[in-house]
Amino acid sequence: MSRTVNCRKFNKELKGLDFPPIPGAIGQDIFEHVSEQAWKEWQSQQTMLINEKQLNMMNAEDRDFLRGEMDKFFKNEDFEQAEGYVPPSK
Repeated sequence: MSRTVNCRKFNKELKGLDFPPIPGAIGQDIFEHVSEQAWKEWQSQQTMLINEKQLNMMNAEDRDFLRGEMDKFFKNEDFEQAEGYVPPSK
């Protein structure tokens, strides 16, 4: 049986991740409060941001920027989007 979490992004019970996606306290927080669906959506958004903004994950400033955008994404706040990107209509 899969575990469920009260997803911070969608504000409802959804299937949780199988394990923390990143090490440390941030990964544990995501594991406990973010659904698998929300994590997959973030991964797509993250990829677009890395490519569009030409972020270098070896650069601490770029990692901090991405972490901040991830927090905004999961809290449903305005977050940086790739220029010209139009989200699919639901």
